[in-house]
Amino acid sequence: QVQLVESGGGLVQAGGSLRLSCAASGRTFSTSVMAWFRQAPGKEREFVGGIKWSNAVTYYGAPVKGRFTISRDSAKNTVYLQMNGLKPEDTAVYYCAARLAYGIVTTTKDYAYWGQGTQVTVSS
Repeated sequence: QVQLVESGGGLVQAGGSLRLSCAASGRTFSTSVMAWFRQAPGKEREFVGGIKWSNAVTYYGAPVKGRFTISRDSAKNTVYLQMNGLKPEDTAVYYCAARLAYGIVTTTKDYAYWGQGTQVTVSS
């Protein structure tokens, strides 16, 4: 089992920045990929980006590419989502997820472990 706890959400004005954290515990050595998803009211959960734990290679969804950055601190078993240039359409609950199999994928069904989510609200 892998436990994930997100933090860092909040209210920010458009154009501002936030950094989310996801602390992993448990069988973290079995984790291959960590990813961030988000879900806005009335919408499906959407892939934001992911990072390979072994070599920190990242991949981003089109809506956030160039504005968001994912990084990881292996010593702390923590993944970060740095969000710059925030827009009102970025408002959502952001979830951290862990995948045991190799490769960054964008579908929710391929991630076995999920955090509880943290709310990000961007005002215009």
